[in-house]
Amino acid sequence: MAMAKVTESDRIAGVVLVEPTVHGDDRGCFVETYRREWVPLGREMVQANRADRQAGCVVGLHYHLHQADHWYVPRGLARVVLHDLRVGSPTEGATLTLDVGEGSADHPHTGIFIPPGVAHGFAALTDTTITYLVDQYYNPADELGVAWDDPDVGADWGVAEPILSARDRANPRRADIPERLRPHAGLRT
Repeated sequence: MAMAKVTESDRIAGVVLVEPTVHGDDRGCFVETYRREWVPLGREMVQANRADRQAGCVVGLHYHLHQADHWYVPRGLARVVLHDLRVGSPTEGATLTLDVGEGSADHPHTGIFIPPGVAHGFAALTDTTITYLVDQYYNPADELGVAWDDPDVGADWGVAEPILSARDRANPRRADIPERLRPHAGLRT
């Protein structure tokens, strides 16, 4: 069994940080980036995705009512921003920011499990590749968002002039999310 340091975030309940063992030699390295047993509240991951972004891009903030994600940055440096939107969560309203990937002193190989209801996004601080596993197949009805620059989130993206998609520019502020689209603590279907 591959060893990894697995810890729940002390900032946002249910977010799990995985620091896997890195095996390397003069040929390069091997990293086991995900094991189901590392995430106590996780479910089977059913889809894998990859995103390549140029330096300066900001993606998010996105959230799901039913889907969990597991993120890993195999190339580049990303500033990951998480914000707990879950009504009734003990960490409701908390924001967590981590620099993950190459060049990160604290999190060069860290994987991040993100439960439903936790808004998530990243800024590509360099040209970046991010891979993510999800426990639900793509469902456009569960692709929701909150404004990347919402002062209630208070994120420092580390990018002076962010490059954003039209979708991410149009996301509502946290206070303007309709009640029917607000995540609640403990919701998993």
